[in-house]
Amino acid sequence: MNSDGLPPLRDVIDRYDLRAKKSLGQNFLTDLNLTQKIARAAGNLGNSIIYEVGPGPGALTRGLLMQGAQKIIAVEMDHRCIEALNEISAAYDNKVEIFERDALDVDEVALIGDTKGKDIHVVANLPYNVGTALLVKWMTAEKWLPWFKSLTLMFQKEVGERIVANPKSKAYGRLSVLCQYRADPKILFDIPRQAFIPPPKVTSCIVQITPRVQPANAPDQKTLERVVSAAFNQRRKMLRASLKSLGIDPTFNLAAANIKETARAEELSVEDFCRLALEYQKNK
Repeated sequence: MNSDGLPPLRDVIDRYDLRAKKSLGQNFLTDLNLTQKIARAAGNLGNSIIYEVGPGPGALTRGLLMQGAQKIIAVEMDHRCIEALNEISAAYDNKVEIFERDALDVDEVALIGDTKGKDIHVVANLPYNVGTALLVKWMTAEKWLPWFKSLTLMFQKEVGERIVANPKSKAYGRLSVLCQYRADPKILFDIPRQAFIPPPKVTSCIVQITPRVQPANAPDQKTLERVVSAAFNQRRKMLRASLKSLGIDPTFNLAAANIKETARAEELSVEDFCRLALEYQKNK
């Protein structure tokens, strides 16, 4: 037994025959010391609601509970894991609500319901195959500030580096702009591949993203997305060429935003993209 009175994760995985499925992007954490470290990084858990995606056999769920989480709403689409998660909830006075759903299709606000004034923090070891798609879903929410107070998420390190990348770097791209436009992302620490069953081929990292209030002159989110996507879809081309896919001659908008038409997407800061999106917004 572990310090929380529940069996070791490896025993749980064996008992329920939870062989990780590549099709679900699964790699299971088994080190409760490590999952408690992730939980501590998420901040004050005692007066918050935790939204967890892809808990699998429950390593991070247990880490969160061991660090004082009072309510966890967990979404898991792998039916094989539900019974193991129910055992954890029963051992912790039913502090975990488990929903067998696909997180990409979930309306989180409706699922979580009345928060009774508590903050919602997303803490998750995201499945590798849907991690980026979930992040884009959350970062492009129509209403901002969003329903969550913070995101503390595990990604492949390569994805984490894209999220926090600076302009003029190889990792800088659409994901960098979409995250940094609305929030402050940072990499907290790495997770070695040996911490998982089975070990993935790559190192992972924990990324924390804190939303911030947008300025009054912020561009429309969908317009910014269109401009950023057009620029990076042909990132080797100059903007005067890549932005033609928007259906408007980009020369005027680039000049109005004080951006050289010979510049390439990776040279523009988030602020540059915002100015450019505002010009397209005026002239579309």
